[in-house]
Amino acid sequence: MQADHYDRFAREYQEANASGLFNTYYERPAMLRLAGDVRGRRILDAGCGTGPLTAELCDRGADVTGLDGSPAMIELAREHLGEGVPLHVADLAEPLPFADGTFDDVVASLVLHYLEDWSGPLAEIRRVLRPGGRLLLSVNHPVHQVVDRPEADHFAVWPYTEAFDFDGETAWLTFWHRSLRAMSEEFATAGFSISTIDEPEPSPDTPRELLPPRVRTGERSTFFGFLFFVLEAR
Repeated sequence: MQADHYDRFAREYQEANASGLFNTYYERPAMLRLAGDVRGRRILDAGCGTGPLTAELCDRGADVTGLDGSPAMIELAREHLGEGVPLHVADLAEPLPFADGTFDDVVASLVLHYLEDWSGPLAEIRRVLRPGGRLLLSVNHPVHQVVDRPEADHFAVWPYTEAFDFDGETAWLTFWHRSLRAMSEEFATAGFSISTIDEPEPSPDTPRELLPPRVRTGERSTFFGFLFFVLEAR
């Protein structure tokens, strides 16, 4: 993964996303809604970043462990979460430091699209989940690349790079395009069944000025951002 990228702008990333549309009013509310009642559940936040989703899950009564590949992100998460939440620096592309069946749920918010290979990470996530446990994940919606790069092979796996502004700091991040068909094949191979696919709308309390212009004007009712899944470990 691109942990070194996030090390360079971890605090800027945290500040930019504290009140931004895509994380605060779109991805995180959707993930929490899909998670439902998490009281007493053992959850791994895989790719926890600076810990905002971890904090929300803890507030809702879950027993949460955070994991991220960026030491700088984990340091900020520790500032945010205190000493009571276990946090680990670890790479999803490597074996996870947990025993088989440790968790009831794994959440992976906007993480897997950074990886070319999903087979190893999904196998490790399946290993640390109990049978019947859930993997809740979100990724960049593949429809964007169909629109932006119509000449590309939609059914192949290929990288693309985009620029992001995090509180004045420009970062170039590389993602891997996958079709829905490719994702579903990866899930099945790793031992997961799809129970939910979701394309959510932004939270109803999203400040109007944060919405895309065509949504603000009423030309469109919503927009495609991310694709969400709830998977069950077989």
